[in-house]
Amino acid sequence: MDRRSGPCAASAICSMQGKGGPRAHAIALRTRLLAAMLGPLLGAAAIIGIGGATLISDVVRRTNDRVLRGALGAIAETVQVERGEVTLDLPPAAFGMLENSERDNVYYRIAVGPDLLTGYADLPAPDPATLAIDQPRFRFARFRDQDIRIAEVKRMLPRIERPVIVQVAETLDNRTMLIRQLIIALLIGEVVLVGVAVLLLRPALGWSLRPLARLRRTVEARDANLRPDFSPLDAGPLPNELEPLATAFDHLLAQLDRATSGVRRFTADASHQMRTPLAILKVQIELARRGSAGAIDEIAEAVQRLERLVTQLLALARAEEGGIAPPFEEVDLQEVSKAVISRLINQAIQARIELHFEAVEGERFLVRAHRTLVFEIIANLIDNGVRYNRPGGNVTVRLDRDDHHILLSVRDDGPGIPPAYHKSVFERFFRGDSADHADGSGLGLAIVQSAASRMGASIWIETLDPGVAIIIRFPLFQQATSDERAATDA
Repeated sequence: MDRRSGPCAASAICSMQGKGGPRAHAIALRTRLLAAMLGPLLGAAAIIGIGGATLISDVVRRTNDRVLRGALGAIAETVQVERGEVTLDLPPAAFGMLENSERDNVYYRIAVGPDLLTGYADLPAPDPATLAIDQPRFRFARFRDQDIRIAEVKRMLPRIERPVIVQVAETLDNRTMLIRQLIIALLIGEVVLVGVAVLLLRPALGWSLRPLARLRRTVEARDANLRPDFSPLDAGPLPNELEPLATAFDHLLAQLDRATSGVRRFTADASHQMRTPLAILKVQIELARRGSAGAIDEIAEAVQRLERLVTQLLALARAEEGGIAPPFEEVDLQEVSKAVISRLINQAIQARIELHFEAVEGERFLVRAHRTLVFEIIANLIDNGVRYNRPGGNVTVRLDRDDHHILLSVRDDGPGIPPAYHKSVFERFFRGDSADHADGSGLGLAIVQSAASRMGASIWIETLDPGVAIIIRFPLFQQATSDERAATDA
């Protein structure tokens, strides 16, 4: 491959650059994979962070509520009835349980019904009716411009009609600080985890992409070969994801091999087959220079044979063309047959051959095919029937159908084809003994078979007495009825 700078070395490359301009660079595959992995990883980290923060808040609340409940229980146990009056002895240990490094404020209130027994009178009091007896309850409240957590319980004492309400509250500084510290620790852990994942992902991606790099090196190694190498790639074992890519590339190489093989075969065939007509031309030109009267006619005949040979070689190359075939179209065999007969009628007249066309009147013979290839098939079959026939003979193009196929046959009443040659006649440049007197190249039936197989049609030979019939069988095309067509046209 020419890698020089400056003007393009190959016209095809220049054309591609002129039409499409520079190729746009997409995001690198490694970057794509890294982003595809980091996106879900960061999403999972965010979900874990939110869930962790919620769990931390709940655990801290439950832990501190347990301590607050212990203090409430210790105070509530000291509430007694002596001589018909409610008494209590506040234990210092109950408040010691609530001491912490943040020095949260602690408040309490004990009331008998609406009457305050001791404590902070302005501490938010509950509705006694909403409390269950001896069942502690927790709630948040606002007291002296601070958020507090209150634990409260209702007790019923003997000989005391009114309920005793015991409340213990503390501010939330210690809880808030503990929650903040735990969440920060969680976030630091997640950041470290994502950072380590990023550091480990890059070498992991490099290891994962090694088969792709090996495949690339295998393809690039083909550039060093002087002769084009279209053999399948040998990049060693590949992951399942790269197998379809390698298979598709092998198919592309196979298509290129078929295409280049067709070009090489066309060149070889052309050089081989043109050698004789060109030699004849040289001899006749030399005779014409010496004044030979018949040399000009021989030259004209040789040029005609050479023109026909080139035409048939091109037709064969088109029929054997690999690559992507154009989409099938609806082809009317009756219309194409008549067009071919009109084209070759002068040739038949000169050879004193009568051309006939037979088809059921009113029938339409539609197939899904390529019109150009169908034209080549019929033209070559009629040409063979005329060329290898006897003067005064007949060539008949007949269209028929069965339950699943449309049949195109070209029949002649010439010398025919011996059964021993029924397979050989489809080979390139094959000419039987009976064709020695005819002016042909031996490509006609090779073109017919190649074009028919490309369209999914089959071909066989039927021996007649006298003559031969070449029959092409096309798959039946399900067309609409005439009523449906008329309705559609309307």
